Amino acid sequence: ITAECNPSDVGREKSDFDFEALAEAGVNRISMGLQSAVDGERRALGRLSGKAEVERALGRIRSAGIDNVSLDVMLGVPGQTAESLDETLDFCVNSGAKHISAYMLKIEEGTVFYKKRDSLDLPDEDAVCDMYLKTVERLSEAGFEQYEISNFSLPGYESRHNLKYWQYGEYAGIGPAAHSFLNGKRYYFPRDLVSYLNGGEPVFDTDGGGAEEYVMLALRLTEGLHYGELKSKFGVAVSESFKEYARFLEKNGFARAADEFVAFTPKGFLISNSLIVELTERL
Repeated sequence: ITAECNPSDVGREKSDFDFEALAEAGVNRISMGLQSAVDGERRALGRLSGKAEVERALGRIRSAGIDNVSLDVMLGVPGQTAESLDETLDFCVNSGAKHISAYMLKIEEGTVFYKKRDSLDLPDEDAVCDMYLKTVERLSEAGFEQYEISNFSLPGYESRHNLKYWQYGEYAGIGPAAHSFLNGKRYYFPRDLVSYLNGGEPVFDTDGGGAEEYVMLALRLTEGLHYGELKSKFGVAVSESFKEYARFLEKNGFARAADEFVAFTPKGFLISNSLIVELTERL
């Protein structure tokens, strides 16, 4: 059971947040948004807490007997350099964390960052790609296995929750705004606590996405897409054109490919969206 925590809430010097109560209730994993171990980068992201609060929170988590911690890291944040990324990755490796998620910053329309985008000191695209590849290499050296585009873990500590999505498994969401995927249908509860407590009905969203969605999700994972599983789940056999393109990707270092599977390399993950589009069009 995972609880998500914000360092600015649980890492303050006088915080009375009770990790012991969480542990007693059955929580055995904490996910926390580090983003960066460099205070200047955290401030640029609008974070209220610094590295000291993160360290204090980690100490409280360990004192409560919870040793399974996941840290979120962001790549390509304002002011970030290869050297400052090293500082953040070293902090993660030495923190005792069992799992690390490393996401590249994406600036969405309608956000404060989008309004300020022209004045932000952002690394260029090539630098961010280098940061991603550095992250994969550094974490691998420290024993963290990459199992998804942005996720790394010590052996046995992969996120079961997220793997449910990527492996096209069913899941039940409980509470207002929670989403579920059951019996091939997607639905969600409205973001309304009163309605939920009064037995309000969930809202149908869509049917499951079928073979193309399965391919997209499988290719997010380092284990990749196994053609036999696609055939058994959806009755779809990949075309020779699909396999030919997979072999082309392998030849150019973007994938590992064989007669029965294809999986992206870190280099391939950097352009996975366009590669997935090309593959699904050949399905």
